[in-house]
Amino acid sequence: MADSIDPTTLFYALLGGILPAVLWLWFWLKEDMKKPEPRGLILMSFIAGMVAVMIVLPMEKLASVFFAPTSLSLLIVWSAIEEIVKYSAITLVALKSRYFDEPIDALIYMITVALGFAALENSMFLIGPLVNGDVTVSFLTGNLRYMGATLLHVAASASIGVALGLSFYKGPFIKTLSTIIGLSTAIALHTFFNFFIIRNNGEDTFTVFLYLWMAVVVVIFLFEKVKRIKNQ
Repeated sequence: MADSIDPTTLFYALLGGILPAVLWLWFWLKEDMKKPEPRGLILMSFIAGMVAVMIVLPMEKLASVFFAPTSLSLLIVWSAIEEIVKYSAITLVALKSRYFDEPIDALIYMITVALGFAALENSMFLIGPLVNGDVTVSFLTGNLRYMGATLLHVAASASIGVALGLSFYKGPFIKTLSTIIGLSTAIALHTFFNFFIIRNNGEDTFTVFLYLWMAVVVVIFLFEKVKRIKNQ
């Protein structure tokens, strides 16, 4: 299929995947207007999320060799791979930088890397229908990915961001414990989504999306809570 992808198709696939993610990013960055992060670092974080997709794909393919297709074990491993790679990528790019200097930064950077990941992942899902000339399928796929996978990545990575933000002024032990809890929550949420989408053949798709929207509402609430944290 790669040989049949023309530049125009690739452009539309990238546009369909990246544009919704950028709109989401704009929404979250508006929540941090008092002390915004450097635009260059935000861009690097977004790109880091896209690069993470290319790291994740061969790892997930390898995992498929050792676990039965659609088994719960495989779904957990896939979720763990994605969440750990996203977290590792943003740690290298932003969480070790001098601009990671307040609790809310953890959420901003984690959400940004998640949206970069979702942008490229969504683009890859759009390429197939576009190559086959099925614009309607592309539109529906884009909307479902936008509502589902993008929300999933935001909610999952935000779980880690919340944990990092709440423990920002704590000691090393509490920070480590919070990171583990955040990662575990992200992996559990990711597994939950994959399990009900794959195992139920999409029958409960909109129900799962409803729960994801609820999770995003919780993230927005926690975002405001983390913004108010001060060093005691």
